[in-house]
Amino acid sequence: MNFRHRLKTIPPLLLALLLATTLGFGASLAADWPIGAESAPTRWSVVRGENVVWKVTLPETGQNTPVVAGGRVFFSTMKPVEADAKTGTDIVAWCCDAATGKVLWRRDMPGKHPQRLSGCFGDSTSPPAVCEGGRVVFASASGAIACFDLDGNPLWNRETLTVARTLPFVHEGKYVFTRQVYPPEPTGEFSHAYADAPLEMWTQLQALDLETGEVVWTTGCGVNMGCAILPQRLSDGRAVAVVGRGGGHGPPEKPDGISMVDLSDGHTLWSLPLEGFMATMSFRIWKDEVHLFHEGEHLSVDALTGKILRRVNILENVAVRRWKDGARVTEVETIPPKATRMITQTSNLLVGPWHYFRGYTRPYLGRVQVETGAVEYLELPIQLGRNNDGEDQFLWYIEPRDKASPKLEKQTLVPNSVKNSRGFVVMGDARSTGSGWGHIASPTPMAAGPNLYVPVMNGTVYVIDWNAPTLDESAVVAINDLGPVGEAYTRASLLVEDGRIFGHTIRELICIGKR
Repeated sequence: MNFRHRLKTIPPLLLALLLATTLGFGASLAADWPIGAESAPTRWSVVRGENVVWKVTLPETGQNTPVVAGGRVFFSTMKPVEADAKTGTDIVAWCCDAATGKVLWRRDMPGKHPQRLSGCFGDSTSPPAVCEGGRVVFASASGAIACFDLDGNPLWNRETLTVARTLPFVHEGKYVFTRQVYPPEPTGEFSHAYADAPLEMWTQLQALDLETGEVVWTTGCGVNMGCAILPQRLSDGRAVAVVGRGGGHGPPEKPDGISMVDLSDGHTLWSLPLEGFMATMSFRIWKDEVHLFHEGEHLSVDALTGKILRRVNILENVAVRRWKDGARVTEVETIPPKATRMITQTSNLLVGPWHYFRGYTRPYLGRVQVETGAVEYLELPIQLGRNNDGEDQFLWYIEPRDKASPKLEKQTLVPNSVKNSRGFVVMGDARSTGSGWGHIASPTPMAAGPNLYVPVMNGTVYVIDWNAPTLDESAVVAINDLGPVGEAYTRASLLVEDGRIFGHTIRELICIGKR
């Protein structure tokens, strides 16, 4: 089986992310998979029904990215509640017709470990489904993995705990995911109690036989629960994944830093220790270099040896295109850090030589040119408010002047109600009411054609010309909504399939395209 065929087994979300990393990679991957060939709509409004092909009202909250295969859309929601609720354990696997949104089947997946509903770092439904060879696999971060045929007939299931932010994929007949051992507390939170836990309690990458669900391999190195891990390829043909360790809530995996894993059997090729590393991101390979963020720097690492090649400071004396006094200005700033967190978690995406990310302490979209080290920032409005009368309102960042001033994550035109379509509050973390900036785990951006799609938890989606010569207002193609302000909470990345965009909010499954 060649690598091109294996790529076809990767869920569309992962494929979009993976292919975005290979622009300019040369003949190896890009020749088989011309990057950016599929364009997608750039302007729409769910509020006004503009370029919305269909919508399905969902009975309960959920936040995984839809996956399209064989003309069908696969996703999951929580089991419906009958009153306001903070936690949940059971999820529902869904299959809808991709052309019409018609519900084809639903299957219950009971869980064991409660997770916080609509969590701003993930919930039980966060892992996307995986389709391959007439099979679809759903994972619940409450402790269940189940495989069905495309008509919903059960094939196998495992009582296995996985992390909310895992991005499962299929490689050579194996379902690969991030396995968790220690469970959340009854409140759905993860404590610091496992900080010194032994190897057998570590979170690791694990592979199951797609046919049977049996364990094939487990990595020896640990993996942080917040990593977004993708299959990638080196120039010598090896299929690999880069994993990271280090983060909040006392993770036990040691040492902090990154490792490269061979996907043929899960063994560790090399490790790079990075003291105080915050691993809650994705690690991209471009021209045999791994690109990542550490403290106030962007690091480029030799993918064959694990040695650091270049360091670029992303905080000190950087160019920012700001919104100031009602106009755009370019200023040189030193951006204030916050502990070891310099980027919004899981917000980074490498597109060609541009490594995009969202700032942590400011509503800035940043990018690093990985070859030259050039750093640019563009301030974006925090939230879009839109009504049926054709009026758009943008909220711009206000610098807090005292403790009583709202911080970045609390600045909103309208806070997220975090209510499901039936009017119940389904939320276990008050931060989910916030702007989608600051201390959250972001939906991962998506690249399609010449554009980068950057969704925010409040339902605002920024469309950016990722190859713009300068990161300024001319690079902003459009700013769109996924529903009424305050009611379109989402933690799902967008999916492009056949020129349409599929989105998943707290209330709806949405198909966007030309009507």
